[in-house]
Amino acid sequence: MLAYKGLSQVERAFRSLKTTDLDIRPIHHRRARRVRGHVLLCMLAYYVTWHMQQALAPMLFTDHDKPTAALQRTSPVAAARVSPAARTKAATKRSADGQPVHSFATLLADLANLTRNTVRLGDALPVTVLSRPTTVQQRAFQLFGLKHAV
Repeated sequence: MLAYKGLSQVERAFRSLKTTDLDIRPIHHRRARRVRGHVLLCMLAYYVTWHMQQALAPMLFTDHDKPTAALQRTSPVAAARVSPAARTKAATKRSADGQPVHSFATLLADLANLTRNTVRLGDALPVTVLSRPTTVQQRAFQLFGLKHAV
C-alpha cells in the first residue's frame, strides 16, 4: 500500500519537470541517442532540485519532520498527516527561527538576487564585488553547508 501511495510522488516529480520547478517544454528529437540524453538531463535537473528542496525544507512550506508525521499514521491506508512543526509553520508563515517561510519558487527568486560584478576604474586592475546576502540568503547557504564569500 505504501509503494502504491508512493506513485503520487512520482507523478508530482513529472509535474514538477513540466510545469512548476523546472518548466521543461517538449522537445521533439528524431534520434534515440538524443532522446536518451534529453531524458537524462531532465532527470539530473530534477535530482538537483529534489536535493535542494530537501536541504531547504526548514525554510519552505514542506513538512521537514516527516518521521513524526509518519508516526501519527495508524495504518498505511489511513490519510497522511503533517507533523505539528509543519502545522505551526503553515499557521504562522514563519520557520522555527522566526524567518518567513517560502515556496521553492519564491526562495529561488530571492536567491537569484545575489550578484557578482567586476568593476574597473580607469586603468586600474578589475575588482570583483559581491552583493551582501540577506538573512534569508545566509540561512539558505547555511542549510546547503556553503559559505558566501564577502
